[in-house]
Amino acid sequence: MFKNIQRQKLLAASALSLLAAGAASAQTALPDRPLRIISGFAPGGSSDTLTRVIADAVSPTLGQRVVVENRTGVNGVVTAAYVAQSPPDGSMIYQCSMSTLAITPQLQGATLPLDPGTETVPVANVALSSYGLFVGANAEYQSVADILTAARARPGVLTFASPGAGSAQHLSGELMKSLAHVDMTHVPYRGTAPAVLDLMAGRIDFMIGNLGDAARQVQSGDLRLLGIGDPTPSPVFPNAPRIAETLPGFDVTGWFGMCGHKDMPDALRQIWANAIGRAMQNATVRQRLEDLGFTPHFENTADFTRRLEADRRTWREVIRAGNVTAN
Repeated sequence: MFKNIQRQKLLAASALSLLAAGAASAQTALPDRPLRIISGFAPGGSSDTLTRVIADAVSPTLGQRVVVENRTGVNGVVTAAYVAQSPPDGSMIYQCSMSTLAITPQLQGATLPLDPGTETVPVANVALSSYGLFVGANAEYQSVADILTAARARPGVLTFASPGAGSAQHLSGELMKSLAHVDMTHVPYRGTAPAVLDLMAGRIDFMIGNLGDAARQVQSGDLRLLGIGDPTPSPVFPNAPRIAETLPGFDVTGWFGMCGHKDMPDALRQIWANAIGRAMQNATVRQRLEDLGFTPHFENTADFTRRLEADRRTWREVIRAGNVTAN
C-alpha cells in the first residue's frame, strides 16, 4: 500500500513537471503569427539584400517563411521606431546598422521619434563592413601620410566627401581630423554614387567609405585605395595598409546586425539569435554576403551588445569634438 501511494505521488509529480515544462516551452515559443524582419533601406540595395539573405536562411530553423518588410527613413530609425511601437512578442526583428544605433541618435540637434540604442536591443550581428580611404586615380596623394601632410600645410583646404551629413562616412572623416589635429572641409552629397563620381573627376580630394561602395572603381583603376580602417586585412584588398599604421587610434569597422523590441523576452531573443547563428554557418549564406561586399561575422547577443556600447562611446566623442549636427 505504502509503495503504491509513493508511486502515485511520483507519477503525479512527474505529470506536474511535464505540464510545467510544456507551459514554459509555450511561453518561450515564437508566436503563431507571421514572422518578419523589417528593413530600413530601399529594396535592391546591398543592405536590404543582406536582410533578405538572412530571412531566407533562418526560415527553415524557425519553421516558417520569414517575410521582409521595408520601412525606410532617417538611416533606419523609422524602422526601429516601428518595431519599438509594436508588441514585443518576438514576431519581428529589424536589420540594424552602426549608423542607426550608434551615430544618428547622438547627432546634435537630431529630432527623432526615439533613440534606437536605448529603445531596442541587439539580437545578433551578421556582418562587418570594411571602410577605406579613397582618392581619384590622378590625385597627387599616394598614401595616408600624404593626405595628412597636405592637411597640415593647408588648413581647411582639403575636402572629403560623404553620402550625407552625420553619416558614418562623415564621422570617419571627423575622427581623422580629431586624431590628426588637422582641419579639413566636409562636403556632403545626396548618396554615395555622386560622391564617387566627383572623387573620380578630381573635384574632391578624398573619401572614407565602405569598401563595397568603391571596390569596383578601385579594381578598374578609376580610384586608388590608400588604406583601410579595419584591424584585420581586407580579403578583397589584402595588401592595403591600415590607416592606423599612419594614424594610431583610427579604427572604423561598420556592421549590420539584427535588433528587436527592448521588452522582447530574452528566451525569444535567443531563439532568433540561435537561428541566425545556425544560418551563418552555411557556406552558401556566407558566400552571398561576401558577394555583396560584406564580411560574414556572427556575434551572439552578448558580444554584439558590447560592440554597440563601445561604438556609441566612440562616436559620441567624435560628434562632440567635431560639433556634428543632424543637418
